[in-house]
Amino acid sequence: MLATMAQWALLFGSGSEDNEDGAGHIVGGLCLIIVAPIAAALIRLAISRTREFGADTAGAQVSGDPIALASALRKLETWRTRRPLAVNPATAHLYIVNPLHGGTIAYLFRTHPPIEHRIARLERLALRHGS
Repeated sequence: MLATMAQWALLFGSGSEDNEDGAGHIVGGLCLIIVAPIAAALIRLAISRTREFGADTAGAQVSGDPIALASALRKLETWRTRRPLAVNPATAHLYIVNPLHGGTIAYLFRTHPPIEHRIARLERLALRHGS
């Protein structure tokens, strides 16, 4: 939304006629147009990863056995590495286990947290609840 507002402000002006530093506003506006959508995407993906952790916690509470859920995640990860799928990146968020691969910087652009992190959280949950 901020990027769209900046775009229209650049096209039609900021509303003041006595603007002496027009170049500064243009550079600032262009930076906002470029940076705002990237920041919004990173925030959206971080929220998606947080929701995955929340879903794991809720699933462990419903089943009463976080270790069983961790075991299921391990099995899914094993099959994902044995039989990789040809996946459209636009549908990656629909999978239980992230079907895409990537390096450390790719973590910022993932919809799913790494399986190792999810399993570690479930194991800590099991320890806290004595399962």
